[in-house]
Amino acid sequence: MSQTMKPVTAAAKLGIYLPAAPEEFRTAPITRAELDALRADPPQWLIELRRSGPFPREVVAQKLGVSRSGLARAGITEPLDADQIGALIGEPPEWLVRERESYREVVAEKARQNAR
Repeated sequence: MSQTMKPVTAAAKLGIYLPAAPEEFRTAPITRAELDALRADPPQWLIELRRSGPFPREVVAQKLGVSRSGLARAGITEPLDADQIGALIGEPPEWLVRERESYREVVAEKARQNAR
């Protein structure tokens, strides 16, 4: 028998926001083979979610170039869609500029430590 994972785990592995996925995805366990099939030949709903969102916090942080903590400090607690992220990138508010700089410093410090 193939191992199954919870929908929340499968959504995280696919980089999608679970509440925005179709009900059949949200409510049934997913096998590794089913996850691999979704990755290899994504259905239209998955293509659209990956393109437009809404996106989970991890993806929002990655797209904005900040940490998840940085999102929290800025009061961003809800998922954002591609248009909202685009607007923030197009005219970055002061918090985004600050958090990006902070995140770059943390990443650079980790790289320096790993190089030792």
